[in-house]
Parts: sequence; C-alpha cells; structure tokens
Amino acid sequence: MKETNMKTLKDLFLSELADMYDAEHRIIKALPTLAKAATCTHLREAFLSHLKETEGHVKKLEQVFQSFDQKAKGKTCEATVGLLKEGDEIAAEFKGSPAINAALISAAQKVEHAALVLDGVADVHAEQDDSGAEARTVEGQQA
Repeated sequence: MKETNMKTLKDLFLSELADMYDAEHRIIKALPTLAKAATCTHLREAFLSHLKETEGHVKKLEQVFQSFDQKAKGKTCEATVGLLKEGDEIAAEFKGSPAINAALISAAQKVEHAALVLDGVADVHAEQDDSGAEARTVEGQQA
C-alpha cells in the first residue's frame, strides 16, 4: 500500500520560512552593492540601515526555525533571484545617469514587495493554527 504524503499548514510554513531565509541572505549580499551604486548620501545610508535590519530578520528567522526544532536552511527564492538580477541590470543600465538613484529605489522596492508577499503565509499560519506564536514573530519583521 502506498503511503500518502499529506502536506500540512506547518509544512507550508516551514517551506515558506526556508524561502524567506534564502531571500534575506540574498538581500544581505545585494544591499552593499546598492549602497555603493547610490550617488545620494541619504539613499546610501538607507541601504546600509536596511542591511542591519535585514541581518536582524535573519536572526529572527533562525529563532523561528529553532522553535520548530529545525535547522535554519534556505530554499532558493526564485522571485528574489530574478528581482535582484533585474536590479543589477537596471543599475548597470543607469550607471552614471542622473536617474541612477531612482532606478535603485525602484529595484529595491520590487525586492521588498516580494519579501512582504512571502511574509503573508506567516499571517495565515498564525490565524489558522493555535501554535502560531512563531508565525507572529516572523509577521512583524518586514518593514
């Protein structure tokens, strides 16, 4: 008799958590490049500030993995990979242009929007599962 592999909301949550973990690590690698490309001091500082926030997000995600007795690990977040690639292309295209800062902001907003979408599964888990405290920990991390 074939065993059924019934996926649960917890499985979905852990899968999305792994996706978020990968995305946050990729963002950490990208932010210094964005800061370097920015010609506006305020934008450069904003990227570096967001880098510190994102490092904090990774620590929170690691705590959530631990609360589920899971090792923190990433699962390639294809959305973030694609958006960061697009951001690199935009930065290269507008390098030296007066529009470079606007281009960097546009690229960063797309990545941040994707991160917020990923965060949505934590909301669902918190609403549908009595043990959603871990989800609520993740829920408030995106800014």
